Amino acid sequence: MYRVWNFLTNYSLLLIFGALTALIWANIDAESYHHFVETVIWDDAPIGHMHDGHRTLTLHYFINDLLMSLFFAIAAKEVWEAIILKNGSLRGKKAATPLIATLGGMIGPIAIYLGMALFIWPDTYSNVSNGWAIPTATDIAFSYLVGRIVFGAGHPAVRFLLLLAIADDAAGLIILAIFYPSGELAPEWLGLSFAAAALVYGLANYLPRYLDRGNQARPNSTWVRQKLGFWPYALAACVSWYSFMRSGIHPALGLLPIVVTLPHADRAFGIFSEAEQYLTDLLNHVEHLLKHPVEVILFFFGLVNAGVEFSAISEPTWLVLAGLIIGKPLGILIFGYIGARILRLGLPEGMRTIDLFVIGCVAAIGFTVSLFIASVAFDGGPVQDAAKMGALFSFAAAGISIVAGLVCRVEKRQI
Repeated sequence: MYRVWNFLTNYSLLLIFGALTALIWANIDAESYHHFVETVIWDDAPIGHMHDGHRTLTLHYFINDLLMSLFFAIAAKEVWEAIILKNGSLRGKKAATPLIATLGGMIGPIAIYLGMALFIWPDTYSNVSNGWAIPTATDIAFSYLVGRIVFGAGHPAVRFLLLLAIADDAAGLIILAIFYPSGELAPEWLGLSFAAAALVYGLANYLPRYLDRGNQARPNSTWVRQKLGFWPYALAACVSWYSFMRSGIHPALGLLPIVVTLPHADRAFGIFSEAEQYLTDLLNHVEHLLKHPVEVILFFFGLVNAGVEFSAISEPTWLVLAGLIIGKPLGILIFGYIGARILRLGLPEGMRTIDLFVIGCVAAIGFTVSLFIASVAFDGGPVQDAAKMGALFSFAAAGISIVAGLVCRVEKRQI
């Protein structure tokens, strides 16, 4: 693919810069910031928010619903390879304990979020309960960066953390699709999306390979790759995205059915493996093409989503933050212990049980996906702003992780 450190550093810096710009702007001149975010690009457009019988394409919709589909496509690519390919990171016994810990890393935050809302602020429970999924997210890039600081690049806990984060992303995509529809469900449009995926897979992937069976030269597959490239998949992606928008499922997930149709490598080299930069399959090639555009998209995502006034801090802020800071470490520790010790699935060699707690602290950085879920869980207003502030404050988990690493006597290991 590309050097993981360079990619994640660029990803993180641009996203942070966009978020900080938005935060400063919103607290200096909130009116101009929100006017900018809701800038109308195209009134009475074929895509966009439905309002008074017609659709309006705003800057916020363009970033969150259209361009962020490329970000989720890259996340889906890593999940797909980890599941389907030989030696995939989420296949076999080696993935069992991280997957069980991932479950705990979702149940823990949900329990803390809803429990605090019900017992501490019962009067606001109905207003905030729909945000239960916000603290389930783990920001894979920031968690990886902090994990390397806490454990060192060569510690087995870093790989465990990456497995957990990618599984968390997969679960997050499912949660978004099922629990946070963008409108009334229209199955016929969803059927069109899967029909487009099936068609492009059949014509551009399966058929050339079928015609080439027994022929090592693979002339049909080579012709399709050289002459058509990714364009059939790009066309299918447009159809799929539009179908998701009309189906009622969040359109940012609209490229997921197409990702699994792209020709891929024969085996996985690990999440964010540097070896992937030498692969020539179309799936990795498309990811290379998306690398820099997605980095820029994430800057604008931070810019249009993180502009929250500090006066918005209220109950949802503390619910999201507690779900992440308290629920994540406890959930990952408890469920990881169950998987590793009670079910005897074990931990990677060189990892201790207490390292699960430190991993949970690192995974408490929700940020990107937490911000995204907050933007779809609540309508724009005080509750959404307060929940977003909780996602932003989850950066505190970085400092907590460093302290936890010292207290738990983590021995750093470099490559």
